[in-house]
Amino acid sequence: MSFSDPWVVLVLCIAGTFVWRALGVAVASRIDISGALFQWFNCVAYAMLAGLITRVILIPSGTLAQTPDVDRITAMGIGLCVFFMARRNIFAGTGTAFLVFLCLTTARQFGIL
Repeated sequence: MSFSDPWVVLVLCIAGTFVWRALGVAVASRIDISGALFQWFNCVAYAMLAGLITRVILIPSGTLAQTPDVDRITAMGIGLCVFFMARRNIFAGTGTAFLVFLCLTTARQFGIL
């Protein structure tokens, strides 16, 4: 039996995952969610997410890069407005942005826009 055997790899992956989950459970009860360090991590996570979303909208790659910038920005803007109008409902904002983008893309494909 070697380390390249699929069953050995599977067991090692399961063990590695279990170790980190067990450590997370052990540490979770000791975390103060209102503490400064936790708030800093929360801010960093939101900043990274905002940066990634901005990059996808303004500097897309793959198939999304073939769509006009105005379609992506319009869909995001309308989705953001709906998000706030629906009392910060992430599902309403995301769904609206998706539908607006889908409609704009379809309209361009059929020559309507």
